[in-house]
Amino acid sequence: MEEPVIEFHLNDRSGASPYQQLVQQVRHALRLGLLTEGDRLPTVKEVARQVAVNPNTVLKAYRELEHEGLVAARPGVGTFVTRTLADASLVAHGTLRQDLRRWLTKARLAGLDEESIEALFMNTFRSAAGEDVA
Repeated sequence: MEEPVIEFHLNDRSGASPYQQLVQQVRHALRLGLLTEGDRLPTVKEVARQVAVNPNTVLKAYRELEHEGLVAARPGVGTFVTRTLADASLVAHGTLRQDLRRWLTKARLAGLDEESIEALFMNTFRSAAGEDVA
């Protein structure tokens, strides 16, 4: 049996419930091309043990992803990706990732910790998104 290609992590400070974080992490991996059609997600037991949550939490996340048509459960075999969210913009990710890493290095050198970097990024992101709407 092939190894799952995603490893989940939960953040107590995120404001999102554990199940929402799991769903979001799968969506992000699909959007970034880290998960592709046919990839197997870790079993419910593996995820529950890895991130220390109730198996029902993982099951709820997997059911939501299945309802969205992103994964399909095969009883006795596992849960597999059925659709990707990556698009043509994936080609630009490499260059953008390099630019973002340079920016992160500058932010750390300026003395910002992880939480401050995240706050600055999200505030700027939301502000720019609001400007695009106006």
